[in-house]
Amino acid sequence: MRVVGMEQLQFSCSLPYDNPRIPVNSICMPARLSNRNHCCSNFKCHLRFSGHEIVASKKLAMPSSKVRCFANVEEDSREAVFVKEKSVSVILLAGGKGKRMGASMPKQYLPLLGQPIALYSLYTFSRMIEVKEIIVVCDPSYEDIFQDEKEKICVDLKFTLPGKERQDSVYSGLQAVDSNSELVCIHDSARPLVASGDIEKVLKDGWLHGAAVLGVPVKATIKEANGDCFVVRTLDRKTLWEMQTPQVIKPGLLKKGFDLVNREGLEVTDDVSIVEHLKHPVYITQGCYTNIKITTPDDLLLAERILSMKP
Repeated sequence: MRVVGMEQLQFSCSLPYDNPRIPVNSICMPARLSNRNHCCSNFKCHLRFSGHEIVASKKLAMPSSKVRCFANVEEDSREAVFVKEKSVSVILLAGGKGKRMGASMPKQYLPLLGQPIALYSLYTFSRMIEVKEIIVVCDPSYEDIFQDEKEKICVDLKFTLPGKERQDSVYSGLQAVDSNSELVCIHDSARPLVASGDIEKVLKDGWLHGAAVLGVPVKATIKEANGDCFVVRTLDRKTLWEMQTPQVIKPGLLKKGFDLVNREGLEVTDDVSIVEHLKHPVYITQGCYTNIKITTPDDLLLAERILSMKP
């Protein structure tokens, strides 16, 4: 935290239940204080942080000038958040047909270095202490691929049927979510290379903002074209992000979004779009370019290369 016009600043704060103390640099104190013309002042205030009340107090020595505080709020706020153990329900989408792969089975069940693609992310999530359950949305004929791994994982494993569209499959998985879960984490099983560190970041951002999604800045130049394939305009690459999964949403918010989407017959192409229709802000957590979705044979070769380079 950088403090302008202040010689000394000390304060502490704490959250209810088991949250540890918030780092000093995660709080932006008010710019205007009562008694600011006094050389020494005791100050106490109530803040709101992630839905909790924070009581902050400080003793400061200060001149008569205005006090301003600056902080990198997003990074510091994330560091202050601890997602509870066994508080996350993962919806693992594994019901797609994968027609573009041109294989005899859905792409998520093809072998990747000898292991079905869908099992990579299943193992990654099952090793995270925040995860309570994994709800696999798949055709019953492929349930045995996951059932055979049940003894190797330490989370509850549930199954639901896929729907006609992606949003229908997510809704199907949502019906099986534990009522005590505090976050729903939706992931494409065709993304086997998602890193646990990125999952941890997006879980924290989902808790902070209500909805968060992994994404990466677009690297290519993107042009908008008309129906005749003539360029209409070149989009500003600096504002464009490619969305990935996981996409993390608080259960109540997701249910409210589905109520609206189903009531108005809306179609969405990803999960956070459901809450976008509620005009709720969605935070983008920067992920890794290696978190690819395996859609074509070339993607499968790339995934093999990435895995073979890992220590």
